[in-house]
Formats: sequence, structure tokens, C-alpha cells
Amino acid sequence: MLYFVGLGLGDATDITVKGLEIVKKAKRVYLEAYTSILTVGKEALETFYGREVILADREMVEQQSDVIFEDSDKEDVAFLVVGDPFGATTHTDLALRAHQLGIQYRVIHNASIMNAIGCCGLQLYNYGETISIVFWTDTWKPDSYYDKIATNRERGMHTLCLLDIKVKEQSIENLMKGRKVYEPPRYMAVNEAASQLIEIIEKKRTEGVEQLAYTEDTICVGVARIGSESQQIAAGTLRQLTSVDLGGPLHSLVIAGHMHPMELEMLKLFAVEPALFDKLLEEAR
Repeated sequence: MLYFVGLGLGDATDITVKGLEIVKKAKRVYLEAYTSILTVGKEALETFYGREVILADREMVEQQSDVIFEDSDKEDVAFLVVGDPFGATTHTDLALRAHQLGIQYRVIHNASIMNAIGCCGLQLYNYGETISIVFWTDTWKPDSYYDKIATNRERGMHTLCLLDIKVKEQSIENLMKGRKVYEPPRYMAVNEAASQLIEIIEKKRTEGVEQLAYTEDTICVGVARIGSESQQIAAGTLRQLTSVDLGGPLHSLVIAGHMHPMELEMLKLFAVEPALFDKLLEEAR
């Protein structure tokens, strides 16, 4: 049996009891190591589990999945995923490949950013489509997600923005030359994402767009290391979040839609400028 085991968002102890039992009995244990990270490393997991954990990078998961599937029709193999196993499309693809090979699989769910983001105070049932914000380069600045933000905002819905992660990535030069040389890991911060979002609307203005999906004054929430003891949350305008430092990864950002007074009360707890939320609360009542 192939087990997809969610690890939650914090550290080694966030695994469920059911998940831990599977890890302890499995013949092999793999840790997917490129769509997200915990606040602790592989060594901490091995110490807590009392066994070896094999790192599964993008190349192994997407191109060498046979290594993971090997003998899983006869013995238990655990595939560990930070958050919930189906928080990334890569893992759905892996489940489909297992099914095509006649390999049974089972999923052990856990908390992910998709539900833990409720801690910021914006109600989960008021979220629209989730988007991903990627690192820009000098020659590549995609902004197709702007239309999804616009659709969410038109409906009064909040937008969860998942921020880019670059782990074991090759430069274009090394990729073209076939060299297995990898760049240092990079994790997008809230302030960088906020700056890119502002650059997008500045470009829209130069193109003559009058009805913008959001502005520099739109209320947003930045979160970091949700689920860990060092969790950080900051609420303010998009412009204010360009200057916020929430520390180490992982970060996410929420662009608020229509807000109920209770949501505003919660955001005030994390406000960069509490007086701003006093004003918004006064207007909402």
C-alpha cells in the first residue's frame, strides 16, 4: 500500500497519530521536499519518527516515481507531504499514476494553508479562487492571476495568494548545458509579493484601465510560518505590506474582499496601523 501522509504546517509533532503509526510500520518513508517546507529539517523528523526518511525532490517525484512505487504492491511505503497531501497538483498526479499501475493508495489528511489561513480572521467560506504569485525576472513578469483577483473582488470574495518557492532549481545556463548545478533555495516574502502586485496595477493604469481589481489602499493580510510557534500575521493596506518584515519562510498573502465587522475586529488584532481598522469598523456599522 502507498500512503500519502500529511504532516501539517509546523514541526515534526504535527503529524496525526494515524500518520505516525503508518510511518513507523512502513518499509520506506519518503519526504516530498519541493512544494513546501516545515520549520524543521529532515533530521528532526528522523529523530521524532525513529527511522530514516528519504528526500524526494522534484526530479524523483515527477520523473522517477517508479522508485517510490517499487514493491508498494507488496509492502507499505509512506510518502510524506507538508500540509495536506492534495494541497498540490503534483500529488494528485502521483496518485493517478499509482492507480494506473494497479497500486492501492490511502490518504492521511492534515492541516494545510488552505484551511489554517482562517487564523487571520477572514472567514474561510468567503474565499474565492486561490492564486499563485511567482518570482519575476527582468524578462518574465507574468500577471495572468490579476483576472482571478478581479473576479474574486467583484464577488466580494477574499483571495489567498500562495507565494513562490524555488528549491533545487537550475539556472537557464546550467539547464541548457545539462549541468546538475542547482541555485540556492529561495522563498518569496510577503513584502516582495505586495510590491509585485502594486507594479501590476501601475502597469494597468498606464494601459488606461480605470476600474482596477484592487489599489494600493486595498486591505491585505500577510502571514508567515502558520501553524508554528513563531507564526506571524500582519494586516494593513497593500502599500503598508511592502514594508513589513515577517521573517523566514513560508509566507502567504490574502487580498481581502468584502469584510464583515467581525472580520475587521479580528484583523485589527494584527494591524500595522490599528486606527485604520477603527475607521473601517466605524464605516461598516
